[in-house]
Amino acid sequence: MWLRPTLRCSQKEAVASATMTATGDNFFNAFAIYLNATAVQMGWLMAIPQLFGALFQILSAWLGNYLPRKPLVVATAVFQALVVFSLAVLALTRSASSVPWLIGLCVLYFSCINFIQPQWRAWMGSIVPQRRRGAFFASRTRLTMMASLAIFVSGGALLSLSERVGVVWLGFALLFAAAGAGRVVSARLLAQMHDPDPVPHLSGRKGFWQSLLQMRASLKDRTFREYSFFVAGMQGVVAISAPFFAVYMLRDLQFTYLEYSLNAIASILTQFLTLSFWGRFSDRFGNRLVMLFSSIVIPVVPLLWLFSPDHWYLIGVQMLSGFVWSGYSLSTANYLYDIRPHKSDFAVYAAMQSALSAVAVFVGALLGGLIATAAPHIVQALPFLSDMRSPLYIVFVASFLLRVAVSVWFIPRAAEPRLRRRPKVLQVIYRVTRFSAISGIALDWLSVTRRGSGKGADAADDGEEP
Repeated sequence: MWLRPTLRCSQKEAVASATMTATGDNFFNAFAIYLNATAVQMGWLMAIPQLFGALFQILSAWLGNYLPRKPLVVATAVFQALVVFSLAVLALTRSASSVPWLIGLCVLYFSCINFIQPQWRAWMGSIVPQRRRGAFFASRTRLTMMASLAIFVSGGALLSLSERVGVVWLGFALLFAAAGAGRVVSARLLAQMHDPDPVPHLSGRKGFWQSLLQMRASLKDRTFREYSFFVAGMQGVVAISAPFFAVYMLRDLQFTYLEYSLNAIASILTQFLTLSFWGRFSDRFGNRLVMLFSSIVIPVVPLLWLFSPDHWYLIGVQMLSGFVWSGYSLSTANYLYDIRPHKSDFAVYAAMQSALSAVAVFVGALLGGLIATAAPHIVQALPFLSDMRSPLYIVFVASFLLRVAVSVWFIPRAAEPRLRRRPKVLQVIYRVTRFSAISGIALDWLSVTRRGSGKGADAADDGEEP
Protein backbone atom coordinates (compact mmCIF):
# COMPACT_ATOMS: atom_id res chain seq x y z
CA MET A 1 0.00 0.00 0.00
CA TRP A 2 2.80 2.43 0.81
CA LEU A 3 5.32 1.48 -1.92
CA ARG A 4 3.91 3.26 -4.96
CA PRO A 5 3.08 6.56 -3.19
CA THR A 6 6.57 6.57 -1.66
CA LEU A 7 8.27 5.96 -5.01
CA ARG A 8 6.18 8.71 -6.61
CA CYS A 9 7.19 11.08 -3.80
CA SER A 10 10.83 10.17 -4.38
CA GLN A 11 10.61 11.02 -8.09
CA LYS A 12 8.99 14.37 -7.31
CA GLU A 13 11.62 14.97 -4.63
CA ALA A 14 14.34 14.48 -7.27
CA VAL A 15 12.98 17.43 -9.24
CA ALA A 16 12.51 19.60 -6.14
CA SER A 17 15.98 18.99 -4.76
CA ALA A 18 17.51 19.56 -8.21
CA THR A 19 16.44 23.21 -8.03
CA MET A 20 18.87 23.50 -5.12
CA THR A 21 21.74 21.25 -6.16
CA ALA A 22 21.94 22.86 -9.62
CA THR A 23 23.12 26.05 -7.91
CA GLY A 24 25.62 24.47 -5.53
CA ASP A 25 28.76 23.48 -7.39
CA ASN A 26 28.45 25.98 -10.22
CA PHE A 27 26.86 29.26 -9.07
CA PHE A 28 28.63 29.59 -5.71
CA ASN A 29 31.87 30.44 -7.50
CA ALA A 30 30.06 32.96 -9.69
CA PHE A 31 28.55 34.57 -6.59
CA ALA A 32 31.96 34.76 -4.91
CA ILE A 33 33.38 36.47 -8.00
CA TYR A 34 30.54 38.98 -7.92
CA LEU A 35 31.42 39.66 -4.28
CA ASN A 36 35.03 40.34 -5.36
CA ALA A 37 36.51 37.38 -3.55
CA THR A 38 40.30 37.22 -3.64
CA ALA A 39 42.20 34.30 -5.16
CA VAL A 40 42.92 32.91 -1.70
CA GLN A 41 39.25 33.18 -0.76
CA MET A 42 38.28 31.32 -3.94
CA GLY A 43 40.57 28.53 -2.79
CA TRP A 44 38.98 28.54 0.67
CA LEU A 45 35.52 28.41 -0.91
CA MET A 46 36.37 25.06 -2.45
CA ALA A 47 38.71 23.67 0.20
CA ILE A 48 36.93 24.13 3.52
CA PRO A 49 33.38 23.00 2.56
CA GLN A 50 34.69 19.83 0.90
CA LEU A 51 36.71 18.88 3.98
CA PHE A 52 33.81 19.43 6.37
CA GLY A 53 31.50 17.59 3.98
CA ALA A 54 33.63 14.44 4.15
CA LEU A 55 33.76 14.61 7.93
CA PHE A 56 29.98 14.92 8.16
CA GLN A 57 29.52 11.92 5.89
CA ILE A 58 31.53 9.80 8.33
CA LEU A 59 29.60 11.32 11.26
CA SER A 60 26.31 10.50 9.54
CA ALA A 61 27.27 6.87 8.99
CA TRP A 62 28.09 6.55 12.70
CA LEU A 63 24.94 8.32 13.95
CA GLY A 64 22.86 6.10 11.69
CA ASN A 65 23.73 3.24 14.04
CA TYR A 66 21.86 4.96 16.88
CA LEU A 67 19.24 7.33 15.44
CA PRO A 68 16.35 6.72 12.99
CA ARG A 69 17.33 7.80 9.51
CA LYS A 70 14.11 9.44 8.27
CA PRO A 71 14.05 12.17 10.97
CA LEU A 72 17.78 12.74 10.37
CA VAL A 73 17.22 13.22 6.63
CA VAL A 74 14.14 15.45 6.95
CA ALA A 75 15.59 17.65 9.72
CA THR A 76 18.85 18.11 7.81
CA ALA A 77 16.93 18.99 4.63
CA VAL A 78 14.94 21.65 6.49
CA PHE A 79 18.13 23.09 7.97
CA GLN A 80 19.74 23.12 4.53
CA ALA A 81 16.80 25.07 3.16
CA LEU A 82 17.42 27.72 5.84
CA VAL A 83 21.08 27.82 4.80
CA VAL A 84 20.14 28.44 1.16
CA PHE A 85 17.64 31.15 2.13
CA SER A 86 20.47 32.74 4.11
CA LEU A 87 22.46 32.92 0.88
CA ALA A 88 19.58 34.91 -0.64
CA VAL A 89 19.67 37.28 2.33
CA LEU A 90 23.44 37.59 1.89
CA ALA A 91 22.93 38.63 -1.74
CA LEU A 92 20.47 41.29 -0.65
CA THR A 93 22.60 42.74 2.15
CA ARG A 94 25.99 42.77 0.34
CA SER A 95 27.88 43.54 3.52
CA ALA A 96 31.65 44.07 3.70
CA SER A 97 32.09 40.61 5.22
CA SER A 98 30.00 38.83 2.57
CA VAL A 99 32.75 36.50 1.36
CA PRO A 100 33.54 35.00 4.80
CA TRP A 101 29.79 34.57 5.34
CA LEU A 102 29.54 32.87 1.95
CA ILE A 103 32.32 30.45 2.86
CA GLY A 104 30.66 29.66 6.19
CA LEU A 105 27.27 29.05 4.58
CA CYS A 106 28.88 26.83 1.93
CA VAL A 107 30.45 24.77 4.73
CA LEU A 108 26.96 24.20 6.17
CA TYR A 109 25.49 23.55 2.72
CA PHE A 110 27.95 20.80 1.75
CA SER A 111 27.95 19.36 5.27
CA CYS A 112 24.18 18.88 4.95
CA ILE A 113 24.50 17.20 1.55
CA ASN A 114 27.13 14.77 2.82
CA PHE A 115 25.28 14.14 6.08
CA ILE A 116 22.13 13.15 4.19
CA GLN A 117 23.80 10.92 1.61
CA PRO A 118 24.52 7.74 3.68
CA GLN A 119 21.10 7.86 5.32
CA TRP A 120 19.27 8.47 2.06
CA ARG A 121 21.13 5.64 0.34
CA ALA A 122 20.23 3.21 3.13
CA TRP A 123 16.62 4.41 3.12
CA MET A 124 16.18 4.01 -0.64
CA GLY A 125 17.95 0.67 -0.55
CA SER A 126 15.24 -0.64 1.79
CA ILE A 127 12.37 0.87 -0.24
CA VAL A 128 13.06 0.13 -3.90
CA PRO A 129 12.55 -3.54 -4.84
CA GLN A 130 15.69 -5.16 -6.22
CA ARG A 131 14.07 -5.98 -9.55
CA ARG A 132 13.08 -2.33 -10.08
CA ARG A 133 16.17 -0.49 -8.91
CA GLY A 134 17.76 -0.18 -12.33
CA ALA A 135 14.71 1.36 -13.98
CA PHE A 136 13.83 3.45 -10.93
CA PHE A 137 17.22 5.11 -10.47
CA ALA A 138 17.72 5.55 -14.21
CA SER A 139 14.39 7.40 -14.33
CA ARG A 140 15.23 9.40 -11.22
CA THR A 141 18.61 10.41 -12.63
CA ARG A 142 17.01 11.55 -15.90
CA LEU A 143 14.54 13.69 -13.95
CA THR A 144 17.34 15.15 -11.85
CA MET A 145 19.49 15.98 -14.87
CA MET A 146 16.63 17.54 -16.87
CA ALA A 147 15.55 19.67 -13.92
CA SER A 148 19.13 20.63 -13.10
CA LEU A 149 19.94 21.67 -16.65
CA ALA A 150 16.72 23.68 -16.89
CA ILE A 151 17.53 25.46 -13.63
CA PHE A 152 21.10 26.00 -14.77
CA VAL A 153 20.06 27.65 -18.05
CA SER A 154 17.32 29.66 -16.33
CA GLY A 155 19.73 30.77 -13.63
CA GLY A 156 22.28 31.92 -16.18
CA ALA A 157 19.61 33.80 -18.13
CA LEU A 158 18.27 35.40 -14.95
CA LEU A 159 21.73 36.57 -13.89
CA SER A 160 22.52 37.86 -17.39
CA LEU A 161 19.27 39.82 -17.44
CA SER A 162 19.85 41.22 -13.96
CA GLU A 163 23.40 42.19 -14.97
CA ARG A 164 22.07 44.02 -17.99
CA VAL A 165 19.83 46.19 -15.81
CA GLY A 166 22.45 46.60 -13.07
CA VAL A 167 20.87 44.50 -10.32
CA VAL A 168 23.02 41.35 -10.26
CA TRP A 169 22.55 41.15 -6.50
CA LEU A 170 18.80 40.78 -7.03
CA GLY A 171 19.38 38.02 -9.59
CA PHE A 172 21.46 36.02 -7.13
CA ALA A 173 18.90 36.63 -4.37
CA LEU A 174 16.07 35.31 -6.55
CA LEU A 175 18.18 32.34 -7.64
CA PHE A 176 19.00 31.31 -4.08
CA ALA A 177 15.43 31.94 -2.93
CA ALA A 178 14.15 29.59 -5.63
CA ALA A 179 16.76 27.02 -4.58
CA GLY A 180 15.67 27.31 -0.94
CA ALA A 181 12.01 26.93 -1.91
CA GLY A 182 12.92 23.80 -3.85
CA ARG A 183 14.59 22.34 -0.77
CA VAL A 184 11.50 23.12 1.35
CA VAL A 185 9.35 21.17 -1.10
CA SER A 186 11.98 18.43 -1.08
CA ALA A 187 11.88 18.20 2.73
CA ARG A 188 8.06 18.04 2.68
CA LEU A 189 8.13 15.17 0.17
CA LEU A 190 10.76 13.34 2.19
CA ALA A 191 8.54 13.63 5.25
CA GLN A 192 5.67 12.02 3.31
CA MET A 193 7.77 9.02 2.27
CA HIS A 194 7.48 5.76 4.20
CA ASP A 195 10.45 4.18 5.97
CA PRO A 196 9.94 0.41 6.26
CA ASP A 197 12.94 0.09 8.57
CA PRO A 198 12.63 3.05 10.96
CA VAL A 199 14.69 1.72 13.87
CA PRO A 200 18.48 1.15 13.66
CA HIS A 201 19.60 -2.46 13.92
CA LEU A 202 21.42 -3.05 17.20
CA SER A 203 23.23 -6.10 15.83
CA GLY A 204 25.03 -4.07 13.16
CA ARG A 205 25.99 -1.19 15.43
CA LYS A 206 29.63 -0.11 15.34
CA GLY A 207 31.41 2.42 17.49
CA PHE A 208 32.89 5.56 15.95
CA TRP A 209 36.43 4.62 16.98
CA GLN A 210 35.95 1.11 15.62
CA SER A 211 34.91 2.55 12.26
CA LEU A 212 38.01 4.77 12.16
CA LEU A 213 40.25 1.80 12.97
CA GLN A 214 38.66 -0.21 10.15
CA MET A 215 39.26 2.67 7.75
CA ARG A 216 42.90 2.88 8.80
CA ALA A 217 43.35 -0.88 8.43
CA SER A 218 42.07 -0.73 4.85
CA LEU A 219 45.28 1.06 3.80
CA LYS A 220 47.33 -2.04 4.57
CA ASP A 221 46.21 -3.42 1.21
CA ARG A 222 48.80 -2.15 -1.26
CA THR A 223 46.58 -2.09 -4.36
CA PHE A 224 43.83 -0.22 -2.56
CA ARG A 225 46.36 2.17 -0.99
CA GLU A 226 47.91 3.08 -4.33
CA TYR A 227 44.52 3.42 -5.97
CA SER A 228 43.32 5.70 -3.15
CA PHE A 229 46.43 7.88 -3.35
CA PHE A 230 45.92 8.16 -7.11
CA VAL A 231 42.25 9.19 -6.87
CA ALA A 232 42.95 11.57 -3.98
CA GLY A 233 46.01 12.98 -5.70
CA MET A 234 44.15 13.59 -8.95
CA GLN A 235 41.25 15.26 -7.13
CA GLY A 236 43.74 17.38 -5.21
CA VAL A 237 45.68 18.66 -8.24
CA VAL A 238 42.40 19.26 -10.12
CA ALA A 239 41.29 21.40 -7.17
CA ILE A 240 44.30 23.67 -7.77
CA SER A 241 42.68 25.05 -10.90
CA ALA A 242 38.99 24.15 -10.48
CA PRO A 243 37.83 27.36 -8.71
CA PHE A 244 39.60 29.57 -11.24
CA PHE A 245 37.95 28.53 -14.49
CA ALA A 246 34.92 30.53 -13.35
CA VAL A 247 37.19 33.47 -12.50
CA TYR A 248 38.81 33.22 -15.92
CA MET A 249 35.49 33.17 -17.78
CA LEU A 250 33.61 35.81 -15.77
CA ARG A 251 36.39 38.19 -14.78
CA ASP A 252 39.06 37.87 -17.46
CA LEU A 253 37.03 36.95 -20.56
CA GLN A 254 33.95 38.93 -19.47
CA PHE A 255 31.56 36.11 -20.32
CA THR A 256 27.92 36.75 -19.54
CA TYR A 257 26.37 34.54 -16.88
CA LEU A 258 24.40 32.77 -19.61
CA GLU A 259 27.60 32.01 -21.55
CA TYR A 260 29.17 30.78 -18.33
CA SER A 261 26.19 28.51 -17.69
CA LEU A 262 26.21 27.10 -21.23
CA ASN A 263 29.93 26.39 -20.90
CA ALA A 264 29.34 24.39 -17.74
CA ILE A 265 26.32 22.60 -19.19
CA ALA A 266 28.42 21.39 -22.16
CA SER A 267 30.61 19.41 -19.77
CA ILE A 268 27.84 18.18 -17.47
CA LEU A 269 25.55 17.03 -20.30
CA THR A 270 28.42 15.26 -22.06
CA GLN A 271 29.33 13.45 -18.85
CA PHE A 272 25.78 12.27 -18.39
CA LEU A 273 25.24 11.18 -22.00
CA THR A 274 28.49 9.20 -22.22
CA LEU A 275 28.13 7.24 -18.98
CA SER A 276 26.42 4.34 -20.74
CA PHE A 277 29.13 4.24 -23.42
CA TRP A 278 31.84 4.03 -20.79
CA GLY A 279 29.87 1.38 -18.93
CA ARG A 280 29.78 -0.86 -22.01
CA PHE A 281 33.41 -0.12 -22.84
CA SER A 282 34.67 -0.92 -19.35
CA ASP A 283 32.62 -4.13 -19.25
CA ARG A 284 34.32 -5.26 -22.45
CA PHE A 285 37.88 -4.01 -22.00
CA GLY A 286 38.19 -3.53 -18.24
CA ASN A 287 38.16 -0.57 -15.87
CA ARG A 288 41.94 -0.39 -15.70
CA LEU A 289 42.19 0.55 -19.39
CA VAL A 290 39.60 3.32 -18.98
CA MET A 291 41.41 4.64 -15.91
CA LEU A 292 44.73 4.71 -17.76
CA PHE A 293 43.19 6.50 -20.75
CA SER A 294 41.52 9.04 -18.48
CA SER A 295 44.69 9.63 -16.47
CA ILE A 296 46.53 10.45 -19.72
CA VAL A 297 43.93 12.86 -21.13
CA ILE A 298 42.75 14.63 -17.95
CA PRO A 299 46.12 16.41 -17.45
CA VAL A 300 45.88 17.93 -20.94
CA VAL A 301 42.48 19.57 -20.37
CA PRO A 302 43.66 22.73 -18.51
CA LEU A 303 46.26 23.38 -21.23
CA LEU A 304 43.52 23.52 -23.87
CA TRP A 305 42.10 26.60 -22.14
CA LEU A 306 45.25 28.53 -23.10
CA PHE A 307 44.85 28.40 -26.88
CA SER A 308 41.73 30.49 -27.48
CA PRO A 309 39.24 32.61 -25.51
CA ASP A 310 36.48 31.92 -28.03
CA HIS A 311 33.24 30.88 -26.35
CA TRP A 312 32.48 28.08 -28.81
CA TYR A 313 36.02 26.73 -28.68
CA LEU A 314 35.82 26.51 -24.88
CA ILE A 315 32.48 24.72 -25.15
CA GLY A 316 34.28 22.15 -27.30
CA VAL A 317 36.98 21.85 -24.64
CA GLN A 318 34.30 21.30 -22.03
CA MET A 319 32.69 18.58 -24.10
CA LEU A 320 36.02 16.76 -24.35
CA SER A 321 36.51 17.28 -20.61
CA GLY A 322 33.05 15.87 -19.89
CA PHE A 323 33.72 12.82 -22.05
CA VAL A 324 36.96 12.01 -20.22
CA TRP A 325 35.64 12.78 -16.73
CA SER A 326 32.66 10.53 -17.35
CA GLY A 327 34.98 7.59 -18.04
CA TYR A 328 37.17 8.49 -15.08
CA SER A 329 34.26 8.67 -12.63
CA LEU A 330 32.73 5.36 -13.71
CA SER A 331 36.01 3.43 -13.99
CA THR A 332 37.35 4.55 -10.61
CA ALA A 333 34.03 3.60 -8.96
CA ASN A 334 34.10 0.17 -10.62
CA TYR A 335 37.79 -0.31 -9.89
CA LEU A 336 37.24 0.22 -6.18
CA TYR A 337 34.64 -2.54 -6.22
CA ASP A 338 37.05 -4.87 -8.02
CA ILE A 339 40.16 -4.39 -5.89
CA ARG A 340 38.81 -4.44 -2.35
CA PRO A 341 39.41 -7.74 -0.52
CA HIS A 342 36.74 -10.39 -0.95
CA LYS A 343 33.88 -10.27 1.58
CA SER A 344 35.18 -7.01 3.03
CA ASP A 345 33.01 -4.06 4.05
CA PHE A 346 32.71 -1.90 0.93
CA ALA A 347 31.52 1.10 2.95
CA VAL A 348 34.78 1.18 4.92
CA TYR A 349 36.88 1.29 1.76
CA ALA A 350 34.65 3.89 0.10
CA ALA A 351 34.76 6.08 3.23
CA MET A 352 38.55 5.85 3.42
CA GLN A 353 38.93 6.82 -0.22
CA SER A 354 36.48 9.73 0.21
CA ALA A 355 38.32 10.97 3.30
CA LEU A 356 41.69 10.95 1.53
CA SER A 357 40.19 12.78 -1.45
CA ALA A 358 38.66 15.43 0.83
CA VAL A 359 42.01 16.12 2.45
CA ALA A 360 43.71 16.28 -0.95
CA VAL A 361 41.07 18.69 -2.31
CA PHE A 362 41.52 20.85 0.79
CA VAL A 363 45.28 21.08 0.27
CA GLY A 364 45.00 21.49 -3.51
CA ALA A 365 42.44 24.29 -3.37
CA LEU A 366 44.49 26.23 -0.82
CA LEU A 367 47.60 25.76 -2.95
CA GLY A 368 45.71 26.96 -6.01
CA GLY A 369 44.69 30.13 -4.18
CA LEU A 370 48.32 30.84 -3.29
CA ILE A 371 49.47 30.21 -6.86
CA ALA A 372 46.73 32.47 -8.26
CA THR A 373 47.76 35.21 -5.83
CA ALA A 374 51.39 34.94 -6.88
CA ALA A 375 50.63 34.60 -10.60
CA PRO A 376 50.58 38.36 -11.46
CA HIS A 377 53.95 38.81 -9.76
CA ILE A 378 55.38 35.83 -11.66
CA VAL A 379 54.21 37.33 -14.96
CA GLN A 380 55.82 40.68 -14.10
CA ALA A 381 59.09 39.04 -13.09
CA LEU A 382 59.38 37.02 -16.31
CA PRO A 383 59.30 39.28 -19.40
CA PHE A 384 58.63 36.42 -21.84
CA LEU A 385 55.25 35.94 -20.12
CA SER A 386 54.15 39.54 -20.72
CA ASP A 387 51.93 38.59 -23.66
CA MET A 388 50.00 36.08 -21.57
CA ARG A 389 46.26 36.72 -21.83
CA SER A 390 45.63 36.02 -18.13
CA PRO A 391 47.85 35.43 -15.10
CA LEU A 392 45.58 32.48 -14.30
CA TYR A 393 47.39 30.59 -17.06
CA ILE A 394 50.07 30.03 -14.41
CA VAL A 395 47.49 28.17 -12.31
CA PHE A 396 46.33 26.07 -15.28
CA VAL A 397 49.91 25.12 -16.18
CA ALA A 398 50.70 24.23 -12.55
CA SER A 399 47.63 22.00 -12.43
CA PHE A 400 48.67 20.39 -15.74
CA LEU A 401 52.17 19.58 -14.49
CA LEU A 402 50.94 18.12 -11.22
CA ARG A 403 48.24 16.09 -12.98
CA VAL A 404 50.97 14.64 -15.20
CA ALA A 405 53.06 13.82 -12.10
CA VAL A 406 50.14 11.98 -10.47
CA SER A 407 49.42 10.02 -13.67
CA VAL A 408 53.09 9.10 -14.21
CA TRP A 409 53.27 7.84 -10.63
CA PHE A 410 50.11 5.75 -10.90
CA ILE A 411 50.28 4.22 -14.40
CA PRO A 412 52.99 1.63 -13.59
CA ARG A 413 51.19 0.83 -10.32
CA ALA A 414 47.73 0.29 -11.83
CA ALA A 415 47.27 -3.39 -11.07
CA GLU A 416 44.90 -5.50 -13.11
CA PRO A 417 42.29 -6.77 -10.61
CA ARG A 418 42.07 -10.50 -10.14
CA LEU A 419 39.11 -12.04 -11.89
CA ARG A 420 36.29 -12.56 -9.44
CA ARG A 421 32.55 -12.88 -9.48
CA ARG A 422 30.82 -9.55 -9.41
CA PRO A 423 27.34 -8.17 -10.14
CA LYS A 424 26.40 -7.82 -13.79
CA VAL A 425 25.76 -4.45 -15.40
CA LEU A 426 22.07 -4.46 -14.48
CA GLN A 427 22.87 -5.49 -10.92
CA VAL A 428 24.93 -2.40 -10.09
CA ILE A 429 23.03 0.87 -10.21
CA TYR A 430 25.13 4.01 -10.33
CA ARG A 431 23.32 7.13 -9.22
CA VAL A 432 24.47 10.65 -10.13
CA THR A 433 24.58 12.47 -6.79
CA ARG A 434 26.33 15.70 -7.74
CA PHE A 435 28.02 17.11 -10.77
CA SER A 436 30.58 19.78 -11.52
CA ALA A 437 31.56 21.19 -14.87
CA ILE A 438 35.24 20.92 -13.95
CA SER A 439 35.72 17.94 -11.63
CA GLY A 440 33.18 15.53 -13.04
CA ILE A 441 30.12 13.60 -12.00
CA ALA A 442 29.97 12.18 -8.47
CA LEU A 443 28.56 8.67 -8.44
CA ASP A 444 26.90 6.76 -5.65
CA TRP A 445 25.86 3.14 -6.07
CA LEU A 446 23.30 0.54 -5.15
CA SER A 447 23.29 -3.13 -6.06
CA VAL A 448 20.26 -5.22 -6.88
CA THR A 449 21.75 -8.45 -5.51
CA ARG A 450 19.81 -9.92 -2.60
CA ARG A 451 21.43 -10.10 0.79
CA GLY A 452 22.48 -13.68 1.34
CA SER A 453 21.07 -14.82 -1.98
CA GLY A 454 24.38 -16.02 -3.26
CA LYS A 455 23.76 -14.37 -6.63
CA GLY A 456 26.61 -12.28 -7.88
CA ALA A 457 29.65 -11.47 -5.82
CA ASP A 458 29.69 -10.28 -2.25
CA ALA A 459 25.96 -10.17 -1.87
CA ALA A 460 26.27 -8.53 1.53
CA ASP A 461 27.61 -5.39 -0.11
CA ASP A 462 24.31 -4.29 -1.55
CA GLY A 463 24.36 -0.68 -0.44
CA GLU A 464 21.40 -1.10 1.88
CA GLU A 465 23.27 0.12 4.93
CA PRO A 466 25.44 3.21 5.25
